[in-house]
Amino acid sequence: MLLLIHGHPFDRTMWTPQLARFDAVAPDLRGYGTAEPASGVTRMSTFADDLAALAPNEPLVLCGLSMGGQIAMEFHRKYPERVRALILADTTARAETTQSRQDRLDMADRLSREGMGPYAREVLSKMVAPGNDEAAEHVLKMMLSAPPEGAAAAQRGRADRPDYRESLRAHPVPTLVVVGSEDEYTPLDEVKLIPATHVVEIGGAAHLPNLERPEEFNDAVARFLTAL
Repeated sequence: MLLLIHGHPFDRTMWTPQLARFDAVAPDLRGYGTAEPASGVTRMSTFADDLAALAPNEPLVLCGLSMGGQIAMEFHRKYPERVRALILADTTARAETTQSRQDRLDMADRLSREGMGPYAREVLSKMVAPGNDEAAEHVLKMMLSAPPEGAAAAQRGRADRPDYRESLRAHPVPTLVVVGSEDEYTPLDEVKLIPATHVVEIGGAAHLPNLERPEEFNDAVARFLTAL
């Protein structure tokens, strides 16, 4: 089973191009989309437990982007026997620094205070590279639709996530890492710190290559799945 895990502050519709090609499941995460509301703090372990309860007890291929990749790595840390392979897109396995942890907590408070609008318009140009107007429209719609308290709760949970490199090495599985060449949040040097068997860089894409360059992203995933 291929399980697609969306990022922040998005919802399951970010996987529309992948759901059109692959036999996959893409749930809304707690606090996002149509899923159960959330407030306070939603820890990475809570997201992982939600997915474990949702997914059948069979070997899973987890595909996560950004925060979704961190949730996939948390699932692997907690339930390594249930993971057949990992596809990690535009994400980092490292824990936050003291400063970046505080930045996440400050952002969570900002989302609670201001709502999603100012943040969404501020970061859109980093989420999607210039020239990808259709993807940018979709991404902005998702961000504006995200429940502020749910998004804030996830940011607080991300602030305290562990470093996943140790658990990835302790329980190795085939791992594909994908990154957009223009990604400012998790550039190539950052994603290459993830223990991986395959690394694919997608030109002309920023933080959401699955939406910006869906054919190239899907082809990379298809090649990886065929080789399993």
